Amino acid sequence: MGVSNKWEPVVTNAAVNLRLAEISDLDALERIELSCFDSDRLSRRRMRYWIKAEHGILLVAETESEVLAYGLVILRRGSRSARLYSLAVLAKARGQNIAPALLIKLEEMVLSAEKLFIRLEVAEDNLAAIRMYKKLGYRKFGIYRQYYATGVDALRFQKPVLHPNMANAMKHYPWYKQTTAFTCGPSALMMAMKHVRSGTPLDQTTEIDIWRQATTVFMTSGHGGCHPLGLALAGHQRGFDVEVYSTQINDLFLDGVRSEHKKSIMRIVEKDFIERATNAQIPIYQREIELSEIETALNKGYGVICLISTYQFYGIKAPHWVVITHADDRCLYLHDPDGSEGFYDESGNRLDRSSHANIDDREDADLDYQHLPILKQDFGSLSVFGKTKLRTCLLVKPNE
Repeated sequence: MGVSNKWEPVVTNAAVNLRLAEISDLDALERIELSCFDSDRLSRRRMRYWIKAEHGILLVAETESEVLAYGLVILRRGSRSARLYSLAVLAKARGQNIAPALLIKLEEMVLSAEKLFIRLEVAEDNLAAIRMYKKLGYRKFGIYRQYYATGVDALRFQKPVLHPNMANAMKHYPWYKQTTAFTCGPSALMMAMKHVRSGTPLDQTTEIDIWRQATTVFMTSGHGGCHPLGLALAGHQRGFDVEVYSTQINDLFLDGVRSEHKKSIMRIVEKDFIERATNAQIPIYQREIELSEIETALNKGYGVICLISTYQFYGIKAPHWVVITHADDRCLYLHDPDGSEGFYDESGNRLDRSSHANIDDREDADLDYQHLPILKQDFGSLSVFGKTKLRTCLLVKPNE
């Protein structure tokens, strides 16, 4: 969705107005670009394109005499995310909060275009910009190696623009950050169980123990993730009633596993899960769960965990377990256990935060992985994984 050119200028202080860029601003925009960047500059032709583009917002900050700064956001087609492509302020105008004012107004306009997130890249050595982004609520989730022409790495930041303070406004829901790359399932189950029964421990011992009970052993690479029936059994053994909704029960997560030996092991493990879940009389519904059923479960105080694809979050096709914490008329809200540990390079490889301690030292970053808003109309595309279009969800209830 584009932004109307009838949008009215807003006074940010006594001297500076914000407005959408016009063709007559090209000379000023070119001067700003040449002044602020030594490389990776936007050409005059591209500036002209983005002034006219329906899927872009090019905002300028001006005084009565000149344009001092601009910000460009690209509205991603087919996605609920937007990208801050460029933000530049003339040196003589810095220190007047023009950049934050531009970014805040861009966030408002992005939200009006029905986007949920803004993402951006920033040079790792641009400390002033990094401080500003953090202050405005942006959190790092990845890194691009040697992204800029100078060879400098780019840090990737993200911020939810729909209800950015929702984590503080909503009723408390337990959150636990997974401690390994392969224990999202146990971490999600632990949060759901803690929500249902407050005495449930949230610790690494429980996390690893559930993984040992629920793992598929292998995955495309590395350690296996968790099978929905394995997680259901782990919850059942801890005194909870668990219902399983899954569009398929057999041959889960075999896509991408090339080794026939590994596939045979995964099938043996899966067969055992099916037999034990059947013997335990765990309800298994071989169908997709409806949104109305999820909302009913939430209203009853049940825990709801769901498998999603991380592609919409990180551009990486990987199965990932999350908790659905809340629903309103427009959105579902998720707790993502990957939290601030979820750093990936440009190839989709998960980075060990212990070896990248400089990426983020703020514990409050964890809040940005709680109550993540997902439009209900987008949930269908988020909650499907693999060539077989797997959809699976668990309801965790008190054992009454």
